[in-house]
Amino acid sequence: METIRVNVEWCEKNFCASLGDNVPGAVVLTAKTYQDLLREIPETLDYHVEGMKQDGDVVPQWLLDHDYVFEYHLVDVATVLRAYEPYVTLSALSQATGINQHLLSHYANGLKHPRPKQRQRIIEGMHKIGRELLTVV
Repeated sequence: METIRVNVEWCEKNFCASLGDNVPGAVVLTAKTYQDLLREIPETLDYHVEGMKQDGDVVPQWLLDHDYVFEYHLVDVATVLRAYEPYVTLSALSQATGINQHLLSHYANGLKHPRPKQRQRIIEGMHKIGRELLTVV
């Protein structure tokens, strides 16, 4: 089984994804929401493979057989915050991390970029919120 790395970025008003180097050709797509992007990635790859076949390009067998999985990489904090904003508000994340909500907003909009330690606090805050939600019975 082959793993296709999918790099996902927040690009002002849309999510943008590019498929890894093991997929021949350039495959890039955008969507308004992260969930829409996740749904469109397999469809876009299928469309790309069909185009390669029609053009007479060599298509790796694993692509033809759908013998692959996607591995998603959210490349920066803005992407992480935007991807999960339907589930985690900046207010809740501020309470979980101790990071000022205004600063989190700057991160979400790409106006500022957190240092690695600050990024880790944000991820840990999201995990904390998730663990608390898992306790609901």
